Amino acid sequence: MSGWVVVAGLGPGRESLIVPEVAEVLAQATDVVGYIPYVRRVTPRPGLTLHESDNRVELDRATHALEMAAEGKRVVVVSSGDPGVFAMASAVFEALEAGPSEWLSLDIRVLPGITAMLAAAARIGAPLGHDFAAINLSDNLKPWDLIEKRLRLAGEAGFAMAFYNPRSKSRPHQFARALEILREACGEDTLISFARAVSTPEEAITTVTLAEATPEMADMRTMVIVGNRDTRRVGNYVYTPRSAL
Repeated sequence: MSGWVVVAGLGPGRESLIVPEVAEVLAQATDVVGYIPYVRRVTPRPGLTLHESDNRVELDRATHALEMAAEGKRVVVVSSGDPGVFAMASAVFEALEAGPSEWLSLDIRVLPGITAMLAAAARIGAPLGHDFAAINLSDNLKPWDLIEKRLRLAGEAGFAMAFYNPRSKSRPHQFARALEILREACGEDTLISFARAVSTPEEAITTVTLAEATPEMADMRTMVIVGNRDTRRVGNYVYTPRSAL
């Protein structure tokens, strides 16, 4: 088959944070597929068709991309951040597994991007300088009870944590519950940072203790990073030491 699918990350927001390899493959594509705001970050040009779709239709989007590649098109599936972190890479392989066997001959590649988690950590200092866990707080694809269990165990194990999708309009109460669990598991003096819209003009960074944190500090554009008990401030920065006892 002459077509291909590339799953690419567009980074956290600023165009300069798109890695060169992703920019190169976008220049070769005949079709770009993705969630509406991510597709709109791609500059239109002759010979390129942009396929926008709504949120929560990841499998349909992935299937469409594979179908077009099987027809000989050069398709880029775009995500924000890195496509392998709570994004489209997994959905593409899920669609591949469920699809016809001839799709297994397609040229499928995943190109990395700069995640919101890493962009936020860099702006804060080095809060993920030791062992850490990345957790999606959305319960769209997993039960809330499982999220609570993972929060508690990660906190008790001494991991720093980075949270995606912390608080939406449809589930504002859940982040309040997450903060309660974190206070119990990590201690109220543990530092928590709220990094909103990193690398965009709306960027805002706030660091407080878990005792001071409120649910309203987070929304769906916020990356939340919780340190471990050794995480500390130095000047305007927050870092987690590389060593642990």
